[in-house]
Amino acid sequence: MYKASELELNKLLSLVLERNASDLHLMVSEPPTIRVDTELIRLDNYQVLSNDNLTDLLSVLLSGEQKKMFESEMQLDFSYSFKDNVRFRVNVYRQKGVLSLALRLIPNHIKTLEELNLPAALRKFIEKKQGLVLMVGPTGHGKSTALAAMINEINNTRSEHILTIEDPIEYIFIANKSIISQRELYSDTKTFAAALRAALREDINIVLLGEIRDLESISSALTIAETGHLVFATLHTNDAPQSIDRIVDVFPSAQQQQVRGQLANVLVGVVSLRLLRKIGGGQVPAYEIMMANHAVRNVIRDNKTYEIANIIHTSLEEGMVPLDKTLALLVKQGLVEFEVAQNFVLDNEYFLSLIS
Repeated sequence: MYKASELELNKLLSLVLERNASDLHLMVSEPPTIRVDTELIRLDNYQVLSNDNLTDLLSVLLSGEQKKMFESEMQLDFSYSFKDNVRFRVNVYRQKGVLSLALRLIPNHIKTLEELNLPAALRKFIEKKQGLVLMVGPTGHGKSTALAAMINEINNTRSEHILTIEDPIEYIFIANKSIISQRELYSDTKTFAAALRAALREDINIVLLGEIRDLESISSALTIAETGHLVFATLHTNDAPQSIDRIVDVFPSAQQQQVRGQLANVLVGVVSLRLLRKIGGGQVPAYEIMMANHAVRNVIRDNKTYEIANIIHTSLEEGMVPLDKTLALLVKQGLVEFEVAQNFVLDNEYFLSLIS
């Protein structure tokens, strides 16, 4: 039976690097599985894993304090450093009473927007001095990578104090023109909300949040943006209307109208990302860009977020981009198969009209 140990862990992590994989999954009764260009690949040359194997592996990955946290919460996010400054974001959890692990490779090089094939329009968000910018999309579709590129561009071009609050810290920033403070949940601060409250006393200009997920963190993010700071955050939502609704819906109904007004005032824009398998190998992004102009702010206040899609379609000259437009362009450029793009389409009739 396959024995999980430091030697075997290093062998698996080295394989992730060799195969240019993004993720490694370790589950009981399965061989190790990697994700390459969105495809899951079982490593059938390995024997299936047992719960004892994963317990041994955890003894390598976790510190004593982390073991206590996992035993208490039954799930844990943390980062793990591998050779040559390679880092992984790790989630350990229980399912059906046994252990499972998901490890995501964090590249040690922060790519530029151009290297990520992301549009120059995102620089309009970077240039802002205050407000809230949301990066949204499914898990594993490049939200953190895109935000890291935007933050690093600020770092390389402006003199600011940038604060990141993450669970766990992913990309390590090297201060250039800016100074950068990176705080990790549990090791540097007890809660997102506590770190955000403290941020107001730390002379910061820009805040990067790994994710806003609950009433406390969302409320704090809105307050920071209201008080003259530029806030970048991620949400696990699909598009701009859903993101706005998610933020409002976490508040009690009696507060929601007030929050709509607050959000309408501070929102700078919403970027929705999808990573698609590229013809010939690799991945390429498709994106929706919504900028908070006068019309968008009005529909947020009036609780008419269903009108946002139409505003995006009619505001192309302002830099807004519908997701379906970028999907169609990728197909026409021969970068993505039609069937792959169609899996992500929001309005099939509009998409087909662009293709034809």
